[in-house]
Amino acid sequence: MNKPITQTNSTLSIELKELLKSADIISKVKKDTFLFQEGMTAKEIYIIRSGRIKISKITADGRELTLRICKTDDLVGELTLFTENAKYLFNARVVEDGEVAVINNEVLERKLFENSELAFEFMKWMSDHFRKTQTKFRDLVLLGKKGALYSTLVRMTNSYGIVKDDGILIDIPLTNQELANFCGTSRESTNRMLNDLRKNKILSISKGKITIHDLAYIKKEINCEGCPAVFCSIE
Repeated sequence: MNKPITQTNSTLSIELKELLKSADIISKVKKDTFLFQEGMTAKEIYIIRSGRIKISKITADGRELTLRICKTDDLVGELTLFTENAKYLFNARVVEDGEVAVINNEVLERKLFENSELAFEFMKWMSDHFRKTQTKFRDLVLLGKKGALYSTLVRMTNSYGIVKDDGILIDIPLTNQELANFCGTSRESTNRMLNDLRKNKILSISKGKITIHDLAYIKKEINCEGCPAVFCSIE
């Protein structure tokens, strides 16, 4: 029987989710549009009600580095809170039609100041978020191209993995270029590494979806520390 791997859902508390979802403005978002782009003045944050949003940054050499894919109940633009003259640090592009709740930064800041319990819950969530981001950058910097790809595949299984008879299906379609963007590498390098893994029957690809047949091998190659899935995910 097929079953999903334990999902790495948002660790926002129920109370904090309800506060965020009480926003006055609900906006529909369309695929391939932007919620915001790097450098724009930041006056709002968003909580996703449905659909998916890709958070990315353009590197100095013009390549796109994808940092995470956000889904229902995830916050987007949260790094601009409690900052003077804040600018968005990343791009937020819609990859799947959906809806977002739009929250004014000043309004949310005031509500958090007024409710110390909610402020504490938000601080805990931000701490987990920073730890997740730090482990991703650590892998990209320290593990090299191959390690970055292998680490990304592990994170993908934690976020979108479904256990099948022959392995773990990453249940999200990805082009090689999109996968390369997660790894900070070129499409050509990603192609070569994926081909090697396919030849050695570590994974297979069908209709744009990857099935990992030997996850233990991939983890061993990067000396995986077995971090909790909440920190080792692509979301």
